[in-house]
Amino acid sequence: MFEGVKGFSGFAVDDIAAAKAFYEGTLGIPVSEQHGLLTLQLDGGRPTLVYPKPDHQPAGYTILNFPVENIEAAVDELSRRGVEFERYQSFDHDERGIARPAGGPPIAWFTDPAGNVLAVVQSD
Repeated sequence: MFEGVKGFSGFAVDDIAAAKAFYEGTLGIPVSEQHGLLTLQLDGGRPTLVYPKPDHQPAGYTILNFPVENIEAAVDELSRRGVEFERYQSFDHDERGIARPAGGPPIAWFTDPAGNVLAVVQSD
């Protein structure tokens, strides 16, 4: 039924203006706005829809991952831009907030203004 259809993902926020400022201004992602909705223009050709939801509750998991070649440099730059990193009890984090789980890549989590969890992940 959906063969050949270019699907896309989306997530909710409680404040479109704050989301636009964060994704476009802080993270540097091209963002378009139409009909009160945002579209993140992520590399790879798959847009991501960001829509308002007044009773929004952030998901308890990572909704968006950003693979990076150098996680230390990415975390340092995000920190310089005012991003604060999350620390979860189930992981050991270094002074920057980077976790290096056994069997997985280095990762650092942070949230958008709506509390949605995002991550930078060391790519191979």
